Amino acid sequence: MFRFGGYEQLMSYVASETSGGDFNRDTNYINTRITADGRDGYPVEPGRYRLVVARACPWANRTIIVRRLLGLEDVLSIGFCGPTHDERSWTFDLDPGGVDPVLGIHFLRDAYNKRIPDYEKGVTVPAIVDIPTGQVVTNDFPQITLDFSLEWTAYHRDGAPQLYPEPLRDEIDEVAQRVYTEVNNGVYRCGFAGSQGAYEKAYDRLFTALDWLSDRLENQRYLVGDTITEADVRLFTTLARFDPVYHGHFKANRSKLSEMPVLWAYARDLFQTPGFGDTTDFVQIKQHYYIVHSDINPTGVVPKGPDLRNWLTPHGREALGGRPFGDGTPPGPTPEGERVPEAHSAG
Repeated sequence: MFRFGGYEQLMSYVASETSGGDFNRDTNYINTRITADGRDGYPVEPGRYRLVVARACPWANRTIIVRRLLGLEDVLSIGFCGPTHDERSWTFDLDPGGVDPVLGIHFLRDAYNKRIPDYEKGVTVPAIVDIPTGQVVTNDFPQITLDFSLEWTAYHRDGAPQLYPEPLRDEIDEVAQRVYTEVNNGVYRCGFAGSQGAYEKAYDRLFTALDWLSDRLENQRYLVGDTITEADVRLFTTLARFDPVYHGHFKANRSKLSEMPVLWAYARDLFQTPGFGDTTDFVQIKQHYYIVHSDINPTGVVPKGPDLRNWLTPHGREALGGRPFGDGTPPGPTPEGERVPEAHSAG
């Protein structure tokens, strides 16, 4: 067994006759919740918590998107780790002196150890830290974004969309579960397969799911209903990384995203929607995967391509109808200090 830093440290990968080289992810997170009633001891309070992310990480990217769509920037601060790290921890390399200005730490591990001394599992992002104590509250990324929608409603911006509307929750959950097992996690099953058989099985599962998504989206603009929901956020962060990383680095190479017409148009539609493309940093994404995954890419060479300007080309999905934000409105401009550099996007 070997382990990867950051969010990959949650992965347990075993290549053996028993496992057949299949990739397995440990999903045992710190599942404390921040709720309106504070039933786990952590009530929703403006200014009390800090969301720690890395733009490179697809799971963290989800939280950045949802926080922005719901307008939680003024009540939940955000700290950005750098795209690379060693086996110990994600680090705040992007901040002056390499220290988060709010938490006062260089290693995110310090916040984990304050909650659970000598924390043995992977130090992952996203994580929400209780600022007064410096302790991690949760790193349960699937629940974090749902709680942003359900528990932080008192602080949503005027015009915030309904990303998890009650009438559609069962369908959202069903679609999101398949997206997670077959696509979000499916690319990793390809990339970290320990045998030819395991890789080919993972490859087939991934592209079966992508074909299913293409069929689903051919005649409807979004995955569930006629507005953007949690399911779309969860799919987008994998699609955004597909051509820059997963196609080559993870050998998910039957087709590029840009060669799958429906999914490519769908992804561009979301990318051009405020909250999606303006939170996507392609430079950091490539730096993370190609540098940190030294078992897959021992040279650490980061590819120059692909050319990303095609993300801004017309997608034509408006013809399918739908209302991106439902009865709500788009979020305003990205706050100063949270903007993706123009050279890191598809400009």
